[in-house]
Amino acid sequence: MKKGLLMLGLLLLFSVTFFSHSFASVQKPDSTATEEELVFTEVGSAQDSAANNIVKDTVKKSTTIDKTVEKHESVAPSGTSEKDKTLWETFIAGILGGFIAFLMPCIFPMVPLTVSYFTKRAGNRQKGIGQAFIYGISIIVIYVAFGLLITLVFGSAKLNELSASGWFNFFFFILLVVFAISFFGAFEITLPSSFVNKIDQKADDSKGLGGIFFMAASLALVSFSCTGPIIGTLLVQASSKGEILAPAIGMFGFALALALPFTLSAIFPGFLSAMPKSGGWLNSVKVCLGFLELALALKFLSAADLVWHWEWFDREIFLALWIIIFILMGIYILGKIKFSHDSDVPYVSVPRLFFAILSLSFAVYLIPGLWGAPVNILSGIAPPMNTQDFILNGNGASSSKVPSGFPATVKYSETLKPPVGFNSFFDLDEGLAYAKSVNKPVLIDFTGHACVNCRKMEDKVWIDKEVGRLIKEEYVLIQLYVDERNIKMPKEKVHYSEVLRTTTDDLGRWNGDFQATKYVSNSQPFYVLGGHDLNPLVKPQGAIFDAKEYAAYLQSGLDKFKNAGKPNE
Repeated sequence: MKKGLLMLGLLLLFSVTFFSHSFASVQKPDSTATEEELVFTEVGSAQDSAANNIVKDTVKKSTTIDKTVEKHESVAPSGTSEKDKTLWETFIAGILGGFIAFLMPCIFPMVPLTVSYFTKRAGNRQKGIGQAFIYGISIIVIYVAFGLLITLVFGSAKLNELSASGWFNFFFFILLVVFAISFFGAFEITLPSSFVNKIDQKADDSKGLGGIFFMAASLALVSFSCTGPIIGTLLVQASSKGEILAPAIGMFGFALALALPFTLSAIFPGFLSAMPKSGGWLNSVKVCLGFLELALALKFLSAADLVWHWEWFDREIFLALWIIIFILMGIYILGKIKFSHDSDVPYVSVPRLFFAILSLSFAVYLIPGLWGAPVNILSGIAPPMNTQDFILNGNGASSSKVPSGFPATVKYSETLKPPVGFNSFFDLDEGLAYAKSVNKPVLIDFTGHACVNCRKMEDKVWIDKEVGRLIKEEYVLIQLYVDERNIKMPKEKVHYSEVLRTTTDDLGRWNGDFQATKYVSNSQPFYVLGGHDLNPLVKPQGAIFDAKEYAAYLQSGLDKFKNAGKPNE
């Protein structure tokens, strides 16, 4: 049983790391802001002077409030269903995190003590079960309240902005490294002892429901050295989604999974007796989570590197570090590396062997990526392919066929790079002028350096042969980065954005204001197949991770453009 539980624990460790990053693959928008927090300006109004500069001849046709409302109804993506998807995925990630937290050395040994305490305090088993229910509900209330506090302090719009900030990503890189070092046993992250003791005393002194609630609070505080890093990681992931309820939903899933074993142990005594005894295997689970936290931290460092244009933390370095981390993790599982709190491993059990094979095999799987091979499982996590210094089958940039008449150098190309194999514009005016000259529709790609789903689309979908052909041959690709802070806008394009509630003094804010104002959306990735008037040919879409479906979407816009005849210029 003990070996089986160890195997389950390690499986959850792998699952929560990859799921928390890859669950975005079924989520259309990478980050969104709620309509309550967005104030959409009227297209063509004074507040939208930047948009007027782009489409002087066409935006005047859309200046009425009625047409703005019509655009809201027909252009905006299906927010409700995608929001529900995001919240469900955050909830599931929270459940995985809660089950992992239950296996931590700070919590697992407390289950029999807590359940026996309820039984003795209640006097009979029936009352003990009732108090255990209240105890579990109290745990849920405490953690959900913490999640709501994060929401109230920041709000979804601020969380969305923070997730694309270099400082935000660098801070969480440092934070997760500290969490990993803590899990390795160098130190414990604890709350002030005076505060913990005061809550614990209230649990002893209070009777009835108050005492049970303070017992739950004591559990949350005492176990913070183990649960803190897990909670922190979960909140980072939830916050980066931009959904206003995501932190609270994530905490609900976490608390539910954490409270469930305590309640089940009180209801079914056999569950308690079947649980394995505490031992060194608990610390093994904790250390493995430390390795995963360390690997996860590198994703945030990569995002900061992309936002700040350091251009040193490229794809090879990222993959090399992940390979080393998972090799060391495999060696540790085999008992060849020992940390301060570890017990001796006299022999390798079957579960340990299989998890060592899993970790070492994953490291070997990553090795071809050092020479430019696609590593699909890390799409959106690893730096984009255009940061790769060496690709074995030739440099991707050189293999891209430049279309006829395409400028040798496009605006902002000294800072921004297109996906490998593609040619794109980064300025809307320049891209639109070229599209008119070659009589092709435009594919406007609202993207971001820290946008996970944007990279997943480029790494997994755009490399499809048919999708790549349509984008390269039939469309003019215009990539508008909404988190580009280093490129400043000329004075004539700087204005106050009622949508973003800030001045559009850099390219990212200008692009973000244009997206929200023109297309009533604040999510990335966001794809607009437009004519030369920049009006959508078909309904704009977020991420579509099925290559055939995305190709059909591109073809539908192309057909609409051709059927409409030569557009007015």
